[in-house]
Amino acid sequence: MRIIYCDSVFDHKTVEPDYEAERQAALRAGFSTSLISFEALTEGNASGALKYVKDPEQKETALYRGWMLTPAQYERLYQGLLQKNLVLPNTPEEYRHCHYLPESYHRIAASTPTSRWTTDLSPENLVALAAEFGDQPIIVKDYVKSEKHHWDEACFIPNALDASEVLKVVNRFLELRSDSLNAGVVFRQFEHLEYLTEHSQSGMPLTMEFRIFFAQKQVLQVYPYWDEGAYGDTLPEMNEFTSLAQNIDSHFFTMDVAKKNAGGWMVMELGDGQVAGLPDLADRKAFYERLGEIMG
Repeated sequence: MRIIYCDSVFDHKTVEPDYEAERQAALRAGFSTSLISFEALTEGNASGALKYVKDPEQKETALYRGWMLTPAQYERLYQGLLQKNLVLPNTPEEYRHCHYLPESYHRIAASTPTSRWTTDLSPENLVALAAEFGDQPIIVKDYVKSEKHHWDEACFIPNALDASEVLKVVNRFLELRSDSLNAGVVFRQFEHLEYLTEHSQSGMPLTMEFRIFFAQKQVLQVYPYWDEGAYGDTLPEMNEFTSLAQNIDSHFFTMDVAKKNAGGWMVMELGDGQVAGLPDLADRKAFYERLGEIMG
């Protein structure tokens, strides 16, 4: 199995520095690696991006570990590697399934906050959509990301019936996301989660959250989501999440989960595992050794 990383902007023979530790761990675990140009790929030049990827003699499985891609960019990567006899674990449809919350919401609806979404960003539509939550607090995000580090100004809405506040927060959110907006806007019911600490830079409230990596529906690794705060011995209750994972249309994905104040756990969101970051304190050696056991 081959792991595909992004190269350094300045040298196609050097891995992007943020992934150097991962690449070394992958090599020690027995994986081969190749480098692609993220810049060329996102500019639409798939052949240029994969210029230095060596073609295997026989079909070989591959795994991308790199920066986030839009579904269109991922499809270019998938098809380009396929032409080189390299097969990524998730098809473009499977990538989209976990990358965009609305695509997988029906699979996790019973275990995640109530959510509504739209690509119609007119003020009238946004106000009407938010009003479906009544006078409850909600958060705003796009189909992939939020602006949670701008919590009060571009993420949290205390009362979904307050039209002026809805538009103020959404407009600031759209301003911050700018050309990086993913597809549309999502409103989600705000849940009271177990408090952990405040983010040391943004001051955003951090809560008891974990990131679970799944490979072939099996648990790969479980990590504290935040590198700050005292998690102690707390770990998520895995039975519900491993059962839920069997219904997800993906071979390699993440499930971010959180502990509720009232007790119990919930799913925050899913993500394609190929573009999901490892926490700074994650044991990369253990990650790739387990990956080899499951997918190698």
